[in-house]
Amino acid sequence: MDKLKITGNGPLNGKIRVSGAKNAALPILCASLLTADTLRLTNVPQLKDVHTIQKLLQGMGARVMTDNVHEFELTCANIDKLEAPYELVKTMRASILVLGPMVARFGEARVSLPGGCAIGERPVEQHIKGLEAMGAEITIEHGYIHARAKRLKGARIVTDMVTVTGTENLLMAAVLAEGTTILENAAQEPEVTDLAECLIKMGAKISGVGTSTLTIEGVEKLHGTEHAVIADRIEAGTFLCAVAMTGGDVTLTHARPDTLDAVLDKLREAGAELTTGSDWIRIVMNNRPKAVTIRTAPYPAFPTDMQAQFMAMNTVAEGTGLVTETIFENRFMHVPELRRMGATINVEGNTSIVTGVTGLSGATVMATDLRASASLVIAGLIASGETIVDRIYHLDRGYEHIEDKLGGVGAKIERTR
Repeated sequence: MDKLKITGNGPLNGKIRVSGAKNAALPILCASLLTADTLRLTNVPQLKDVHTIQKLLQGMGARVMTDNVHEFELTCANIDKLEAPYELVKTMRASILVLGPMVARFGEARVSLPGGCAIGERPVEQHIKGLEAMGAEITIEHGYIHARAKRLKGARIVTDMVTVTGTENLLMAAVLAEGTTILENAAQEPEVTDLAECLIKMGAKISGVGTSTLTIEGVEKLHGTEHAVIADRIEAGTFLCAVAMTGGDVTLTHARPDTLDAVLDKLREAGAELTTGSDWIRIVMNNRPKAVTIRTAPYPAFPTDMQAQFMAMNTVAEGTGLVTETIFENRFMHVPELRRMGATINVEGNTSIVTGVTGLSGATVMATDLRASASLVIAGLIASGETIVDRIYHLDRGYEHIEDKLGGVGAKIERTR
């Protein structure tokens, strides 16, 4: 099993190209099921989760071509299997995103219930509730959701909570439904907006994009299009945290600073000098960071997917910062690993109290989930001695060639077995 070996090597300097967003690419790949025409996508990151969706779609009968760099061409004219099997869904919960498109276009879907998730419960009840409101008949048997509908009907749907995948699934279902669907309490994340913009290019009629209320006028069919996936704001934020910890001068290219307001505000509070353009972010850090207090919440507030990275930064910051997690109930599993590296962290309920130390020391640590992995990697960049991050298959689900990107700006990092 692959590991990353990291040796602290001082400040980072240079340029890093930000990849396309995994959390936008996955639902857009699933949106290919909504048309018999070809969907051409660019800026798609080559990640394990993307390959899982590719395998899932191909198993249904989709024709998927890729240059194995950043481009995909998907044609779903000959879908002959309306099922997402447990073997694939258990490896990636986002596989549930085929449910809405399949019911909308084919009138039926059989999708495995997702298995457990390391960072907490992510129930699919909101997906089911919304589809039932649109007229789908749904049964759950033998671990599978079986949904049927001759044609979905427009409905007013108010979700009990803000759910990103729930919003995406119901949005994709609604674009082919008969009549008008209103989604209230919709997720406002940039990745949801990117999906909506792709669907509009395919012929969908959606208003309220980027707000908590989406109005969808159903159409008879969608057509193919070309679409470039939005830049990954979490990858960008991770690299910014790395520079805030190590010091240096790094420019992120192909970025979207307009999706990172909450993160950039906190980095400025930590003492980083930031300048931005429409598609770039430059960070200059000449001093030890100042501790910051963060509280995760749905977009546009501070993202849960950046919580672990900011905790890592706080471990070496001046002062004490509070990190409060409100989205997932079990997302502090990086805490004991950071403690192994010398961090001072006390956990009280859903809040971690982090008191900065002057330095971390290298250790062998174990990644428990995607963003926890990232926090351990950037902690290793500033630790004395050698840090080994084990179980980096988690990291490969969401970061494209992270060792090459960090290595390109001066980090001493290599993949080993």
